[in-house]
Amino acid sequence: MKEKHKVLIMRCASYNAKKIAGIIKQGMEELNAIPSGNILLKPNVVIAHKKFFPHAFTRAEFVDGVIAATKDMAKEVKEISVGERSGITIPTRYSFKQAGYLEVIKKHGIKTYYFDETKHVPFKLEKDVNLRKNMFFPKPIVDCDFLINLPKFKAHPWTRLTLSLKNFIGIQDDKHRLVDHNSFLEHKIADLQEVIQPKFIAIDAITAGQKMMLTPTPFDMGAIVMGTNSCAVDTVCAHMVNVDPKDVVHLKFSSERGFGPIELDKIAVSGDFPLEEIQKKTKNFQFCMEHIDSYFDKSPNLRCTVGTFPEKHSPDYCWGGCPGSLQETMHIFRAFYPEIEKEMGKVRYVVGKVEGPLNLEPGEKVIFAGDCTSWEGEIDGERVTIESVYKTTSEVDEKKAKSNDLIKKIIFATAHGFFNRKRYIRLKGCPTSVAQNVNYISFMAKIPNINFDPRLVFGVNMGYCQMRFKRFFNHLLD
Repeated sequence: MKEKHKVLIMRCASYNAKKIAGIIKQGMEELNAIPSGNILLKPNVVIAHKKFFPHAFTRAEFVDGVIAATKDMAKEVKEISVGERSGITIPTRYSFKQAGYLEVIKKHGIKTYYFDETKHVPFKLEKDVNLRKNMFFPKPIVDCDFLINLPKFKAHPWTRLTLSLKNFIGIQDDKHRLVDHNSFLEHKIADLQEVIQPKFIAIDAITAGQKMMLTPTPFDMGAIVMGTNSCAVDTVCAHMVNVDPKDVVHLKFSSERGFGPIELDKIAVSGDFPLEEIQKKTKNFQFCMEHIDSYFDKSPNLRCTVGTFPEKHSPDYCWGGCPGSLQETMHIFRAFYPEIEKEMGKVRYVVGKVEGPLNLEPGEKVIFAGDCTSWEGEIDGERVTIESVYKTTSEVDEKKAKSNDLIKKIIFATAHGFFNRKRYIRLKGCPTSVAQNVNYISFMAKIPNINFDPRLVFGVNMGYCQMRFKRFFNHLLD
């Protein structure tokens, strides 16, 4: 009989690095996960800010404890490093600083890989079910011997949960991570598993995140989850918050492709925190899998019109694309300006193939968002035709992926808005990113642009300049 994959759930009530190190070391011993060779730690730092995004990332104390345990347990070490690519075009350097990682990395004397600065190389995929035959990944990932995956336990508005499997989205730079980041997002996450499998997983579930991924509501879970197989770990984590693992689509896909079990009876669950006790504790854990037309239904100045979508597997909604991007955008605005939805001008956000009149209110402006969006009708007596420019997966060449540069996006969006004299505007992209939506919502609703907020602008731009210089220098060396 094949031996079951082991998953440990351990109690940990606080972010004490020394205690965390002891728990991680115990887990490595019990799971026989002995780090060696090129060891790379991959946390989740999709975004980080001490005030505005304090619960979105794997905490520094957690990373500190894992590094300490790794150094104690490792054999025949070539290199120990931490690597990640932050989301929404924010420079990873800035996010690492805000997360408190720089002090931890300096303390332990290990290497840092910012994946928005390192060289990305093509990797050939072999499975017939893959969306594409080649994808691009940072060289440190491809060269890694022992990957330690350190996700943050969070709900997710597009994929229900973001755990070990979903954390792989952060191994690509923005240019490539947005390819297939639409209704194919769940498929893409499964594809990413073919590149490399973690040999040890430790999930920061001490303070978990509810609802959103960038601006999650904290939930005191008090746990660390460890294992050596992503599917097994994510299956246990789904049960921890009373979710059927089959409802986490990328987990279902990954298991079907042979990456691990999705049935709890095929997993050996142990540790000092019983699953049944956690399930009682998390019975009110909150998710947000809601269509944006319903989600913003009571918003005083933002309305959404959702049409149909081109792919047969998801004609009624695009979970990985523009709608979710708008949700996260508005939550970011709320974090900086809590009364923003009362203060903003009226905006209609239109996605998908929409038929019939929009019935706009006086002064209401329109954003037609996303390549697949189409509509025909009249606005202020003008005949308006918005045509779909959507390309399916086979028509998108990953080798020609467009730059997703932060400054370019700000400049283009600002110019587009400045020269636009109409009541409506077309926002292209598949998907439209959170960064794009921030810019377009800002000028269409006549509200402050977060990119120019003094609490953010200096640090982000300093990180951006450092990133561009290091990227250029690193590519010269290659």
